[in-house]
Amino acid sequence: MLPLKDDIPSYRKPVVTVSLLIINILVFFYQIAQGQYFNHFIFQYGAIPYELVHFEELTPELASPIPLTLFSSMFMHGGLFHLGGNMLYLWIFGDNVEDKLGHLRFFFFYVISGLVAALVHILTSPNSQVPMVGASGAIAGVLGAYFLRFPKARIWTLVFFGFFARVVRIPALFVLGFWFILQLLYGLPSLGSQVTGGVAWFAHIGGFLAGIILFKMMRKYP
Repeated sequence: MLPLKDDIPSYRKPVVTVSLLIINILVFFYQIAQGQYFNHFIFQYGAIPYELVHFEELTPELASPIPLTLFSSMFMHGGLFHLGGNMLYLWIFGDNVEDKLGHLRFFFFYVISGLVAALVHILTSPNSQVPMVGASGAIAGVLGAYFLRFPKARIWTLVFFGFFARVVRIPALFVLGFWFILQLLYGLPSLGSQVTGGVAWFAHIGGFLAGIILFKMMRKYP
């Protein structure tokens, strides 16, 4: 399933959501501009669990302040599809959550969700030497907040049936609930295994749950 848009209007301009979209896109263009040093940039500014747990640089020649990578990794992506998928979810769901929290609260909500997501990934894969990059942990927090606040919203979703596809309207409760269940199904079997790459499933799980809790704490009542 691929969500395309929702039916909940926002009543204020999503300034922070749009700003985050622009920042992520600009950072990715900067990564592309590194050319053959694209991967070096990821290893320098991505969040590497082993480094954060042991506070030890794996590649001293690419050293950057280790705690800083928790923040810098949130604005980096491993490829165009990685960036596109994350930005699509942020665009669809971010404006409504920002609408309810307000601009400043939403910004802190986003950053804290991303930090919690990164920490959950680190706790479940403390010896991983693979850089974690991407906005998906923070965006998972946005999905958690949306799931809590707008469960009955209708999401225009592209659903695939073998070689065929159809756009249908599905309640957010099912779209985002299905998304979360997928994270669990893929994430739980990876516990206790040596993570060598791929998707940081527990960053998504941690971010989603953090988003639910933070939204309850930070939301403004109409």
